Amino acid sequence: MKATQLLHNLGQSLWLDNITRDLLTNGTLKRYVDELSVTGLTSNPTIFNQAIRNSSAYEAGIRSGLEQSKSSEAIFLDLALEDLTRVADLLKPVYDRTNGVDGWVSLEVSPLLAYDTASTIVAAKEICNRAARSNLLIKIPGTREGLPAIEEAIFAGIPINVTLLFSREQYVDAAEAFLRGIERRIDAGLNPDVMSVASLFVSRWDVAVAGKVPETLRNRLGIAIAGRTYKAARDLFDSPRWLRAYNAGARPQRLLWASTGTKDPAASPVLYVMSLVAPFTVNTMPEATLKALADYDDQSLDYMPDDGGDCEQVLEQFARAGVDIDALAIRLQQEGAKGFVTSWQELMAVIDSKCTALKRGKTD
Repeated sequence: MKATQLLHNLGQSLWLDNITRDLLTNGTLKRYVDELSVTGLTSNPTIFNQAIRNSSAYEAGIRSGLEQSKSSEAIFLDLALEDLTRVADLLKPVYDRTNGVDGWVSLEVSPLLAYDTASTIVAAKEICNRAARSNLLIKIPGTREGLPAIEEAIFAGIPINVTLLFSREQYVDAAEAFLRGIERRIDAGLNPDVMSVASLFVSRWDVAVAGKVPETLRNRLGIAIAGRTYKAARDLFDSPRWLRAYNAGARPQRLLWASTGTKDPAASPVLYVMSLVAPFTVNTMPEATLKALADYDDQSLDYMPDDGGDCEQVLEQFARAGVDIDALAIRLQQEGAKGFVTSWQELMAVIDSKCTALKRGKTD
C-alpha cells in the first residue's frame, strides 16, 4: 500500500499545493485523485504566477479578456476561476462522499488586500458568488486586519481557508475569529455549518534559522511549532465553548499543514509529512513532495502526540540558542504577505506582457 493511502486511512487529508491547466487537461490531477488519495487542492499567487508564465494554455483566455478590455486583475480572476471550478467539479464526488469534509479547492483574495478588512470581505463575497461552487474555499490571510474579514465572511456563510499562520498565537486568533462568526450565525438562527481550515506554514521556520542554530536543532523548529499549535487545536476542540457550537450544528475548523515541502536538500523529502501525521488535519503539499510520498516505502507511521510531545523542550533549546519565537512569527507572517504581493505583481506583469505580445501579433 502506498504511503499516500496509509495517511488517508489514518484520517489525514492529502491536498495538492499546485495548479496548472496542463495538470487538468492531461489527466494528471485526476490520476492523483484516483491513485494517490488526493482529496483537495490549494493555490496561491506564486503558484498561478508560475503556471501562467510557463504555459501557453492560458493565451486563449488572455486574448478573450483583452478583447473585452479587461484589466490584468480581471483577466487573472477569469483564468483562475476557470481552472479552479474545473478542479472543484473533479473533486465534487469526494465532497459529496465525505459530507463536505473533503473535496475542496482554495483561491486567494488579492494579497494587496492583506491589510484592508473591508475590501477583503467584498472580494471574498465576489469570488464566492462568481465561482458558484459549494466546495470552494476563499483564502484570507490571518493578519490582524484579516481577522475581522474572516469573522464577517464566516458569518456570511463563506467557506474560508485562513492562510499565512505561523504560530500557536496566530492560529488561536484565527480560530477565535472563525468561532465568533459561527456563534453569530447561531444567534441569528442561521445554519452554523460553515467550512474552514486554518493553514499553519511549517518549513519556513527552518529556512529562517538555517545556519544560525546548533546542528542538533537543524530542521526541528517548524515541527516543534506545529506540535505546539496542534496541542492548542486539540484543546480548543474539547473546550465547552466549541462543544456548544458543535451541539448547535457547527463543524470544527480543521488545522492544515502548509509549506510542507522540504527545503533542505540533505533532509528527507517527506520530513514534514511524516512528522505531521494527525487525524482530522490536512497536509497540502507540492507535487514533488506528493510523488516522493507515493514512493516512500516505510510503513511505520505514527500519530503526532496530542499534547505536543517534546515541542516545548525543543522550543526552549531554540530560545537558548537566541531565537525569539514570537518576534520571528511576526516577521514570517509579514514576509509571507510581502512575498505574495511580489508574486501578485509579477503575475500581473506576466499577463500584461502576454497581452502586449497578443496585440503585437494581431497588429503584425
